Parts: sequence; C-alpha cells; structure tokens
Amino acid sequence: MVSTYPPTQCGIATFAAALAGGLYEYGDDVGIVRVGADGEPPAKIVIAELNNQDGLEMIEAMDALNRADVVIVQHEYGIYDGSDGDSIVAVLEGIERPTIVVAHTVLEHPTPHQRFVLEAVVRAADAVVVMTEAGRVRLCSNFDVDARKISVIPHGAAVSSAVRLEDSKERPRLLTWGLLGPGKGIEWAIDALALVDDLRPKPVYVVAGNTHPKVHEYEGDVYRDMLIQRAKDRHVDVVFDPEYRSLPALAQLISESTMVILPYDSPDQVTSGVLVDAIAAGRPVIATAFPHAVELLSSGAGIVVPRRDPEAIAEAIRTALTTPGMVNAMASEARRLAPELAWPHIASRYAALGEELLDNRAPLSANR
Repeated sequence: MVSTYPPTQCGIATFAAALAGGLYEYGDDVGIVRVGADGEPPAKIVIAELNNQDGLEMIEAMDALNRADVVIVQHEYGIYDGSDGDSIVAVLEGIERPTIVVAHTVLEHPTPHQRFVLEAVVRAADAVVVMTEAGRVRLCSNFDVDARKISVIPHGAAVSSAVRLEDSKERPRLLTWGLLGPGKGIEWAIDALALVDDLRPKPVYVVAGNTHPKVHEYEGDVYRDMLIQRAKDRHVDVVFDPEYRSLPALAQLISESTMVILPYDSPDQVTSGVLVDAIAAGRPVIATAFPHAVELLSSGAGIVVPRRDPEAIAEAIRTALTTPGMVNAMASEARRLAPELAWPHIASRYAALGEELLDNRAPLSANR
C-alpha cells in the first residue's frame, strides 16, 4: 500500500492503518510504502519510503511495489510531491502489478491541472475505489475516466462497537472531533449553541482534537484560538480537548456523547471518516449537506442542514433534544447501519477486488 501512515497525524494515515489491519485479519500480508513522513521513525509494517523522487529511495520503493501481488494507492492531492501531487502518476505508471487507487477526494470544480492529475491516475490504475455513490457519479460525470474501473466501497469504521444511548437527565453532550483547521465549520456550531441557550438541561459541546499539523506549520493555532475566543464571547459551554486518542479511547469519547455535530463548510467532502465512525458507534449526527452526509443519513440516522447556517444547526439540535424518542430513533438507525461499515467487512471487499484483478491478470502472468 502506498500511503501516509502513523505516526503521521492525518485522515489518510488513519484510514491506511485501519485498512491494513483489516486486510491482515482477513489473512493478507500488508507492507506500506510510506509517503509524507521524511525523518519520522517508521512502524514495522513500513517496508520502504517514497519521499524523494530521485535516487536509491525511489528504486527501493518501486522494487517493493513490484514484488507485491496487488498495490493499493491512497490518492489525495496533498500527500504526494509535485503540483497537485502529480508525482504519483509516474509511480503508478511504473508499477507492474495490479493496482487499486482509492480516490479520497473527487472535486466538483477541479482546476485544469487537478483534473489532469486525477484522470491520469485513473488511467494508470487497474481499479479505482470511491467511498460513496455521490463520488462515483461525480467522477464518472465530471472527469474523462473509464467508468468500468470504478467501484464503490464505503469508508470503514474505526469504531465498530455501537454503544446504546441511555436515557439521562444529565446535560446532553454534543461532540465534534478531528484535526482542526479552516473549513471545519466549528464556529457555526458554537454560534448555534448560543441560540439554544434556553434548553434545560443545557447542552455542552466537546471539540476534541488539535490543529492539523500542516495548518499549524503555516498559521499556528489561529483557527483554534479563534474558536476558543468565540465560545467565550458567546458565553457558551465548549470544552476544547486537544488530546490525540487511540482507537479505544476514541470509542469511549464517542460513547459518552449524545450527538455528533459535523458542521463542515466544504460541499466537496464525498467521504468523511468521522461521519462513518459516528454512525458505527450508534450515534445520531447533525451534519451540513456535504455529499457523504446526504447519502449516509438519508435513512434517518441524522439530520442534514445547510452549510454556514447556525440557525439551522440550532433548530436541528433543538428538535432532536426536545422531540420525545427522536435521539434514540436516530441512534437505532445508526446501529442498524453499523455492521456493514466495520473495517473487517470493508477490508474483505478490498481483498475480493484484489483477487478479481489477480484472476484477470492470471493469463498474462502465466505467459511471462
């Protein structure tokens, strides 16, 4: 697998580690060719590095990839070298084994070069995975790609045990978690909390996570500091928790929440690991109308609201918390959806796709 990988803190690294673990449980042997972590100590699973596009490191990485049966490449514009990460195209073209590209970002309005890069990536791959039907439609409609290569495999759930919500007279706990930076929309949720200040018991909002390392590199904690000041100015109860959690600790944090709030600004988010983890943990969700939320919450596990709209978020919070049985009904639907999102199930689908590619490649291999 070509990907960022822990200890790098990013969603792609977390995804890769969870998928690798699921494939290992399935019975496959997984090695990581790691990108974006120059100088960080590698985990045992890391068999090569791909941070320098010249020299011995590149040769070692390509040799490792071409010894594999199947190569899975995590694609996100920002994790590879070059303009819009275009260096990954040459890597893909040099891989002789069957390749599965996981397209984490499919932009609705890409720049010409972003379009060129993703089309070249799809062209070089044997199969491409998107994680929502919305992503498949966008990729096939807005890009010049071979639709026959495209499969939909949902994002797996890092938290797979759905803890039942218990009726309680304690204060409702609203939760947002993940690395912080502009575009997360948490400011709108803070504003919404001020609009439901009359609710009793009063909700408390937990914002768990620190500034994204790449954001911190360029602007420090400007966004996080703004959120802290905004909560003070609005006189609302917001707990800012910067702790980086293991998966069991994250599971505990989610299980302690009443609802999860995903107030993202971007309409381009065709995949959200936080959304999947919330549903897999049996938690109701209030989310802005990004494609993954619209799709996953359509059966009643949450409420979808317009972006950048504190009044709409506040109304959703008020309705959910004051309508008898509504929170538990949404939680019940989330628990119904959870089993097919668990990583072991998702990993088995990647394994099956890899086996299919190997079967299709078998006659060619036999002639070598």
